[in-house]
Amino acid sequence: MSDTEGSLTPTPAGVYDAALGGTANTAADRAVVERAKEAMPDVILAAWANRGFLQRAVRRMAHELGIRQFLDLGSGMPTQRNTHEVVAEARPDGRVVYVDVNQAVVARSREILAGASDTTAIQGDIRQPEAILAHEETRRLIDFTQPVGVLAVAVTHFLPDEDDPWGLIAHFMDAVPAGSYLALSAVTSDYQEETWRKTLQQAGPSYDAYPRTRAEVERFFKGLEIQPPYEGADPAVVHIGLWGAEDPEVADDDSSRLAYAALARKR
Repeated sequence: MSDTEGSLTPTPAGVYDAALGGTANTAADRAVVERAKEAMPDVILAAWANRGFLQRAVRRMAHELGIRQFLDLGSGMPTQRNTHEVVAEARPDGRVVYVDVNQAVVARSREILAGASDTTAIQGDIRQPEAILAHEETRRLIDFTQPVGVLAVAVTHFLPDEDDPWGLIAHFMDAVPAGSYLALSAVTSDYQEETWRKTLQQAGPSYDAYPRTRAEVERFFKGLEIQPPYEGADPAVVHIGLWGAEDPEVADDDSSRLAYAALARKR
Protein backbone atom coordinates (compact mmCIF):
# COMPACT_ATOMS: atom_id res chain seq x y z
CA MET A 1 0.00 0.00 0.00
CA SER A 2 1.36 3.46 -0.87
CA ASP A 3 1.90 6.20 1.72
CA THR A 4 -1.35 7.82 0.61
CA GLU A 5 -3.44 4.66 0.30
CA GLY A 6 -5.19 5.26 3.57
CA SER A 7 -6.01 8.91 2.84
CA LEU A 8 -9.69 9.83 2.96
CA THR A 9 -9.18 12.93 0.81
CA PRO A 10 -8.94 12.50 -2.97
CA THR A 11 -6.43 14.55 -4.93
CA PRO A 12 -6.63 15.69 -8.57
CA ALA A 13 -3.42 13.76 -9.27
CA GLY A 14 -4.74 10.58 -7.71
CA VAL A 15 -8.14 10.83 -9.41
CA TYR A 16 -6.49 11.35 -12.79
CA ASP A 17 -4.16 8.42 -12.25
CA ALA A 18 -7.12 6.25 -11.24
CA ALA A 19 -9.03 7.29 -14.36
CA LEU A 20 -6.03 6.24 -16.45
CA GLY A 21 -5.85 2.85 -14.76
CA GLY A 22 -2.65 3.61 -12.85
CA THR A 23 -1.57 2.35 -9.44
CA ALA A 24 -0.45 5.61 -7.80
CA ASN A 25 -3.88 6.40 -6.36
CA THR A 26 -5.97 5.77 -3.26
CA ALA A 27 -9.35 4.28 -2.51
CA ALA A 28 -10.69 7.81 -2.10
CA ASP A 29 -9.42 8.71 -5.58
CA ARG A 30 -10.99 5.61 -7.11
CA ALA A 31 -14.28 6.38 -5.39
CA VAL A 32 -14.39 9.81 -7.04
CA VAL A 33 -13.86 8.20 -10.45
CA GLU A 34 -16.64 5.68 -9.86
CA ARG A 35 -19.06 8.39 -8.75
CA ALA A 36 -18.10 10.61 -11.69
CA LYS A 37 -18.77 7.77 -14.14
CA GLU A 38 -22.38 7.67 -12.98
CA ALA A 39 -22.98 11.22 -14.23
CA MET A 40 -20.43 11.24 -17.05
CA PRO A 41 -19.85 7.81 -18.62
CA ASP A 42 -17.26 9.32 -21.00
CA VAL A 43 -14.98 10.49 -18.19
CA ILE A 44 -12.46 7.64 -18.64
CA LEU A 45 -12.24 8.19 -22.39
CA ALA A 46 -11.88 11.92 -21.75
CA ALA A 47 -8.96 11.28 -19.38
CA TRP A 48 -7.23 9.23 -22.06
CA ALA A 49 -8.00 11.88 -24.70
CA ASN A 50 -6.33 14.43 -22.45
CA ARG A 51 -3.30 12.19 -21.89
CA GLY A 52 -3.16 11.71 -25.66
CA PHE A 53 -3.04 15.47 -26.15
CA LEU A 54 -0.17 15.74 -23.67
CA GLN A 55 1.79 13.01 -25.41
CA ARG A 56 1.23 14.39 -28.91
CA ALA A 57 2.01 17.96 -27.90
CA VAL A 58 5.21 16.96 -26.10
CA ARG A 59 6.24 14.76 -29.01
CA ARG A 60 5.71 17.62 -31.46
CA MET A 61 7.73 20.00 -29.33
CA ALA A 62 10.58 17.58 -28.70
CA HIS A 63 10.73 15.86 -32.09
CA GLU A 64 9.69 18.56 -34.57
CA LEU A 65 10.28 21.87 -32.80
CA GLY A 66 13.57 21.16 -31.03
CA ILE A 67 12.41 21.77 -27.46
CA ARG A 68 14.52 19.82 -24.98
CA GLN A 69 13.43 21.20 -21.60
CA PHE A 70 9.95 21.12 -20.11
CA LEU A 71 8.21 22.63 -17.09
CA ASP A 72 5.13 20.50 -16.34
CA LEU A 73 2.77 22.46 -14.08
CA GLY A 74 0.22 20.55 -12.02
CA SER A 75 1.72 17.38 -13.42
CA GLY A 76 0.27 14.78 -11.08
CA MET A 77 1.97 11.38 -11.02
CA PRO A 78 4.65 10.66 -13.68
CA THR A 79 2.93 7.42 -14.68
CA GLN A 80 1.07 6.07 -17.70
CA ARG A 81 3.65 7.26 -20.25
CA ASN A 82 4.01 10.79 -19.00
CA THR A 83 6.13 13.73 -20.19
CA HIS A 84 9.65 12.49 -19.41
CA GLU A 85 9.09 9.20 -21.25
CA VAL A 86 7.81 10.93 -24.38
CA VAL A 87 10.67 13.44 -24.28
CA ALA A 88 13.28 10.69 -23.94
CA GLU A 89 12.08 9.02 -27.13
CA ALA A 90 12.94 12.11 -29.18
CA ARG A 91 15.55 13.89 -27.05
CA PRO A 92 17.92 11.74 -24.97
CA ASP A 93 19.30 15.04 -23.62
CA GLY A 94 15.84 16.26 -22.60
CA ARG A 95 15.04 17.56 -19.13
CA VAL A 96 11.74 17.70 -17.28
CA VAL A 97 10.64 19.43 -14.08
CA TYR A 98 7.33 18.11 -12.76
CA VAL A 99 5.45 20.46 -10.41
CA ASP A 100 2.58 19.52 -8.11
CA VAL A 101 1.06 21.25 -5.12
CA ASN A 102 0.49 18.06 -3.13
CA GLN A 103 3.45 16.97 -1.00
CA ALA A 104 2.42 13.31 -1.00
CA VAL A 105 2.13 13.34 -4.81
CA VAL A 106 5.62 14.83 -5.09
CA ALA A 107 7.06 12.24 -2.69
CA ARG A 108 5.50 9.41 -4.69
CA SER A 109 6.71 10.99 -7.94
CA ARG A 110 10.28 11.13 -6.65
CA GLU A 111 10.09 7.43 -5.82
CA ILE A 112 8.98 6.70 -9.38
CA LEU A 113 11.73 8.94 -10.81
CA ALA A 114 14.52 7.63 -8.56
CA GLY A 115 17.82 7.59 -10.43
CA ALA A 116 16.69 9.95 -13.21
CA SER A 117 19.14 12.87 -13.07
CA ASP A 118 17.47 14.72 -15.94
CA THR A 119 13.96 14.64 -14.44
CA THR A 120 12.69 15.80 -11.07
CA ALA A 121 9.49 16.54 -9.18
CA ILE A 122 9.10 19.59 -6.95
CA GLN A 123 6.34 20.82 -4.70
CA GLY A 124 4.93 24.08 -5.95
CA ASP A 125 1.67 25.99 -6.14
CA ILE A 126 0.86 27.33 -9.61
CA ARG A 127 -0.54 30.38 -7.81
CA GLN A 128 3.02 31.17 -6.69
CA PRO A 129 4.92 31.18 -9.99
CA GLU A 130 8.05 32.91 -8.68
CA ALA A 131 8.63 30.19 -6.08
CA ILE A 132 8.43 27.55 -8.84
CA LEU A 133 10.65 29.48 -11.24
CA ALA A 134 13.27 30.18 -8.56
CA HIS A 135 13.29 26.66 -7.09
CA GLU A 136 16.80 25.21 -7.02
CA GLU A 137 15.73 22.10 -8.94
CA THR A 138 14.03 24.21 -11.60
CA ARG A 139 17.18 26.26 -11.98
CA ARG A 140 19.32 23.13 -12.09
CA LEU A 141 17.45 21.61 -15.01
CA ILE A 142 15.92 24.54 -16.89
CA ASP A 143 18.05 27.05 -18.79
CA PHE A 144 15.83 30.10 -19.12
CA THR A 145 17.96 31.53 -21.91
CA GLN A 146 16.81 28.65 -24.13
CA PRO A 147 13.26 27.78 -25.28
CA VAL A 148 11.10 25.92 -22.77
CA GLY A 149 7.99 23.80 -23.23
CA VAL A 150 5.54 24.96 -20.57
CA LEU A 151 2.80 22.42 -19.89
CA ALA A 152 -0.46 23.32 -18.15
CA VAL A 153 -2.46 20.22 -19.00
CA ALA A 154 -5.72 19.75 -17.09
CA VAL A 155 -4.68 22.07 -14.27
CA THR A 156 -6.13 25.57 -14.77
CA HIS A 157 -9.69 24.33 -14.30
CA PHE A 158 -8.87 23.73 -10.63
CA LEU A 159 -8.34 27.48 -10.19
CA PRO A 160 -11.35 29.79 -9.68
CA ASP A 161 -11.55 33.06 -11.60
CA GLU A 162 -10.52 35.05 -8.52
CA ASP A 163 -7.10 33.35 -8.64
CA ASP A 164 -6.67 34.81 -12.15
CA PRO A 165 -5.39 31.65 -13.87
CA TRP A 166 -4.88 33.65 -17.07
CA GLY A 167 -2.46 36.01 -15.34
CA LEU A 168 -0.64 33.11 -13.72
CA ILE A 169 -0.05 31.35 -17.05
CA ALA A 170 1.06 34.66 -18.56
CA HIS A 171 3.58 35.01 -15.71
CA PHE A 172 5.18 31.68 -16.58
CA MET A 173 5.28 32.58 -20.27
CA ASP A 174 6.86 35.94 -19.47
CA ALA A 175 9.69 34.04 -17.74
CA VAL A 176 10.64 31.97 -20.80
CA PRO A 177 12.33 33.26 -23.99
CA ALA A 178 10.96 33.64 -27.50
CA GLY A 179 10.65 30.29 -29.21
CA SER A 180 9.13 28.68 -26.12
CA TYR A 181 5.76 26.93 -26.28
CA LEU A 182 2.67 26.60 -24.11
CA ALA A 183 0.62 23.39 -24.24
CA LEU A 184 -2.62 23.79 -22.30
CA SER A 185 -5.85 21.86 -21.92
CA ALA A 186 -8.86 22.72 -19.76
CA VAL A 187 -12.27 21.18 -19.26
CA THR A 188 -15.32 22.93 -20.66
CA SER A 189 -19.03 22.90 -19.98
CA ASP A 190 -19.89 24.34 -23.40
CA TYR A 191 -21.61 21.16 -24.54
CA GLN A 192 -22.37 19.29 -21.33
CA GLU A 193 -23.10 21.91 -18.69
CA GLU A 194 -25.69 19.83 -16.84
CA THR A 195 -23.46 16.77 -17.01
CA TRP A 196 -20.58 18.68 -15.45
CA ARG A 197 -22.85 20.00 -12.71
CA LYS A 198 -23.92 16.47 -11.81
CA THR A 199 -20.36 15.14 -12.05
CA LEU A 200 -19.01 17.73 -9.61
CA GLN A 201 -21.88 17.01 -7.25
CA GLN A 202 -21.05 13.31 -7.42
CA ALA A 203 -17.35 13.98 -6.80
CA GLY A 204 -18.08 15.71 -3.53
CA PRO A 205 -17.11 19.02 -1.86
CA SER A 206 -13.39 18.17 -1.63
CA TYR A 207 -13.04 18.08 -5.41
CA ASP A 208 -13.69 21.48 -6.99
CA ALA A 209 -13.34 22.28 -10.68
CA TYR A 210 -14.27 25.22 -12.86
CA PRO A 211 -15.15 24.23 -16.44
CA ARG A 212 -14.72 27.16 -18.82
CA THR A 213 -16.02 28.32 -22.17
CA ARG A 214 -14.02 28.22 -25.35
CA ALA A 215 -13.52 31.99 -25.21
CA GLU A 216 -12.17 31.71 -21.67
CA VAL A 217 -9.74 28.97 -22.69
CA GLU A 218 -8.61 31.03 -25.70
CA ARG A 219 -7.62 33.82 -23.29
CA PHE A 220 -4.75 31.66 -22.01
CA PHE A 221 -3.07 32.01 -25.41
CA LYS A 222 -3.33 35.80 -25.68
CA GLY A 223 -0.19 37.19 -27.34
CA LEU A 224 0.99 33.73 -28.39
CA GLU A 225 1.02 32.14 -31.84
CA ILE A 226 -1.40 29.19 -31.77
CA GLN A 227 -0.20 26.25 -33.86
CA PRO A 228 -2.40 24.23 -36.28
CA PRO A 229 -3.83 21.30 -34.28
CA TYR A 230 -3.47 18.82 -37.14
CA GLU A 231 -2.35 18.73 -40.75
CA GLY A 232 -4.43 21.02 -42.93
CA ALA A 233 -6.18 22.75 -40.02
CA ASP A 234 -6.20 26.45 -39.24
CA PRO A 235 -4.51 27.52 -35.98
CA ALA A 236 -7.17 27.22 -33.27
CA VAL A 237 -8.17 26.02 -29.84
CA VAL A 238 -9.92 22.68 -30.41
CA HIS A 239 -11.39 19.77 -28.50
CA ILE A 240 -8.71 17.59 -26.93
CA GLY A 241 -9.35 14.56 -29.13
CA LEU A 242 -8.96 16.64 -32.29
CA TRP A 243 -5.50 17.94 -31.40
CA GLY A 244 -2.96 15.92 -33.37
CA ALA A 245 -5.67 13.60 -34.71
CA GLU A 246 -4.93 11.58 -37.84
CA ASP A 247 -8.67 11.40 -38.58
CA PRO A 248 -10.35 14.51 -37.08
CA GLU A 249 -13.85 13.36 -38.01
CA VAL A 250 -13.51 10.14 -36.04
CA ALA A 251 -11.77 11.89 -33.14
CA ASP A 252 -14.56 14.42 -32.62
CA ASP A 253 -16.71 12.43 -30.16
CA ASP A 254 -18.41 13.19 -26.84
CA SER A 255 -15.35 12.38 -24.75
CA SER A 256 -13.23 14.71 -26.88
CA ARG A 257 -15.65 17.56 -26.31
CA LEU A 258 -15.17 17.58 -22.55
CA ALA A 259 -12.07 19.79 -22.83
CA TYR A 260 -10.27 22.24 -25.11
CA ALA A 261 -6.57 22.31 -25.94
CA ALA A 262 -3.94 24.10 -27.99
CA LEU A 263 -0.22 24.47 -28.49
CA ALA A 264 1.11 28.01 -28.93
CA ARG A 265 4.51 29.61 -29.56
CA LYS A 266 5.94 32.65 -27.86
CA ARG A 267 7.17 35.05 -30.52
